[in-house]
Amino acid sequence: MGKTKPLPRLFFRELTGSCQVGQGSSIIIAVSGGSDSMALLYLLADARKRLELDLTAVWVDHCLRPEETPIEERTVLAAAKRLEVVCVRHRVDAASSASEQGISLEHAARDLRYAALRATAREVGAEYIAVAHTADDQAEEILLRLLRGSGREGVSGMRMQSRDLIRPLLNIDKKDLLAWLTEQEIVSCFDSSNDDMRFLRNRVRHQLLPFLEEHFEQGIKKSLRKTADSLAVDEDLLAALTAEAEQKTINVLSPPEEASEPQESPKIQLLRAPFCALHPALQRRVVERLFWRIGGRAGYDHILLVIKLRRAA
Repeated sequence: MGKTKPLPRLFFRELTGSCQVGQGSSIIIAVSGGSDSMALLYLLADARKRLELDLTAVWVDHCLRPEETPIEERTVLAAAKRLEVVCVRHRVDAASSASEQGISLEHAARDLRYAALRATAREVGAEYIAVAHTADDQAEEILLRLLRGSGREGVSGMRMQSRDLIRPLLNIDKKDLLAWLTEQEIVSCFDSSNDDMRFLRNRVRHQLLPFLEEHFEQGIKKSLRKTADSLAVDEDLLAALTAEAEQKTINVLSPPEEASEPQESPKIQLLRAPFCALHPALQRRVVERLFWRIGGRAGYDHILLVIKLRRAA
């Protein structure tokens, strides 16, 4: 296997370390047929020998690329059969969903894909869903979140483990995966949508990052990942402090038993005195968590408005 021989060992270390996958774990594998997800499938199949993993591959057709989709489906099914991994297929209509909800095609496709993955996880009783984000994806994601004005939590990037999701390739460069796939003679597919410049992520990948590498910092991907790692450590502390602050400032009132709507949401109070005593950083985070509790998301300006109103009340 030449110079990429350590790759399976690195993958196994990340899988059992940062991702906390143990003996006999059940894992859903998101497999599109692209290079990253095919590497994930084969590497997990290799790790299965030592960990006795229960693996299920999931392939999702978003009904967007009818010319390429049949090839991808055959590629994934052939690999799953070769590796003796069960493969579950889903078909979703991303274009219709985007139109109905008034969201981007990229957003709709992602939501439907993760819904399919989690539905399969529930059906088979899987503990984890493995996705094929690489170190390159991490750098792109951090830039995307900066462009969108994300706070510290967002700019800290994707986590190796986040609830049911695991990303065992997150510290592995794409070029190393491609070299390993070539050496192992593993077939993968090219997704033409990855070159579609209508998608912001692709413009970051093909235009912004190369420009920054050429004109500002050749090692910008590694620098971005280091920044994310540092912020992630700080974020863990802030998350704990935020949880403590929530306990002191948020009061949840259960709906009355005689409420006309049996599914009526509980009312939530933001207690003024303890809230105003918080550091501004914690005030912002508590308000953001408050919106999450009631099923919404708030922009930065909305959060500041709530803080201003609560201080004045």
